[in-house]
Amino acid sequence: MAQASFDNTDLADYKASGALEGKVAIVTGASSGIGQAVAIAYAKEGARVVIGYLDDEEGAEKTLGIIQSYGGEARALAGDLGKSENCDALVNFALDEFGAVDIVVNNAGFQYPQTSPLDISDEQMLKTFEIKAFAMFYLVRAALPHLKKGSRIINTASINAYRGHSDLIDYSGANGAMVAMTRSLARRLVREEIAVNGIAPGPIWTPLITETFGDLNPDVGSDFGEDVPAGRPGQPYELVKAYVFLADPQNSYMTGQFLHMNGGDYMST
Repeated sequence: MAQASFDNTDLADYKASGALEGKVAIVTGASSGIGQAVAIAYAKEGARVVIGYLDDEEGAEKTLGIIQSYGGEARALAGDLGKSENCDALVNFALDEFGAVDIVVNNAGFQYPQTSPLDISDEQMLKTFEIKAFAMFYLVRAALPHLKKGSRIINTASINAYRGHSDLIDYSGANGAMVAMTRSLARRLVREEIAVNGIAPGPIWTPLITETFGDLNPDVGSDFGEDVPAGRPGQPYELVKAYVFLADPQNSYMTGQFLHMNGGDYMST
């Protein structure tokens, strides 16, 4: 039976190699879940980290506390990244605090399941695309004048961009837009030696799962992820080596790609 666990203290055993020493990374959606795990791993790899979050101040403080307990440096800034001015502010904050931006991880997410397309309101459609697709573009646009040769852009999409989801139509579409923009940005920036890649997770235990699917299925924790070959959901900390790989300056010949971290749920890309 799948067990709900959002504890990224599992990263205490993470073995760092200094791959990101001297780098400055912005990681959005980092007050919990995947973003929190990535921020912690990046800090352990030597990066100074700026975390963006919406309104979970307690979660953001927890992320900062974990990073600081490992001797890392991190700062946090709240803001709705679906609004371009907040993306500009996050980049300026990183520049003010650490003087550079080398890595941008677009991980902020929002989903709200609806069993019928007729129930997807204009407001929900706009919010979903703002957080998943618009925010990605706004943050890249804000950071791009400050990126340089060897910089990395990494976007968290979803398995649902590839296979769809009957109850997450707007979310699947927004992630599909993120995949297309990732590939397009990669083509545009490859000559400047700025790599743009992404991760498309399958079922991963994060607070977003119970917050959004709990209304439809109060027992979501009992079977979430059991339909994949691994027979269980993944944990955020199980993805972080992929994010480090994509951020590593030595990974210089990979761009426009998505890594599919999904417990063996294979699909055509």
